[in-house]
Amino acid sequence: MSIHKTYAVLGLGRYGIAVAQELVKSGAAVLAVDDNMNVVDSLINELPLCKCADVTDADAFEQLGIADMDSVIIAMSNSLEATVMAITLCKEAGVKEVIVKCSTEMHRKIFQRVGADKVIFPEKESGIRLARNLLSSGFAEMMEISEDISMLELDVKNEWVGKNLIELSLRKKYSVNVVAIKKGDSVITEIDPAVPLEKGTKLIVIADVQKIKKLR
Repeated sequence: MSIHKTYAVLGLGRYGIAVAQELVKSGAAVLAVDDNMNVVDSLINELPLCKCADVTDADAFEQLGIADMDSVIIAMSNSLEATVMAITLCKEAGVKEVIVKCSTEMHRKIFQRVGADKVIFPEKESGIRLARNLLSSGFAEMMEISEDISMLELDVKNEWVGKNLIELSLRKKYSVNVVAIKKGDSVITEIDPAVPLEKGTKLIVIADVQKIKKLR
């Protein structure tokens, strides 16, 4: 995922707002939707494309152009039925990725059964963290150490295969400190920087979230 893709956030409670604001702040194209006009009016200056609509209505869904979005985040917590309907409409329309906010394990099972690609429990993953992961290309945040520094799981890029950490000089170029290498389920913490990286492996790193965006 990256800044160049398009996103829709359906439901503008605290979680949905956090996701939408972080995406917009990073320069991504974001359609934010809520069925409460007062909520929409209060956010119009922060979220340029903020609409009031019932996304469970097929006609409204089509008019908003949600089907054209690369990723849809559904953050409606007030109604199980509304969330299920929104997931269904997204999948029927061919949305590539549908991410759904969830409050219970039972709801998670229901949402996955009707087509949700990923289910998020807000108490485990903040809206800001989700937005950062969506914007990241080839890496996922594992742990937020501070406001700017995180531990990340970073894919070994094709152009890095066959090169070692000394040659890549990731610390100098991107302020990235490699703390482990992951091969399948194995994690290697005793790293030999002279050993060439293999295809399909991942690097576990500590990095400045803003600077690592250059790796896109």
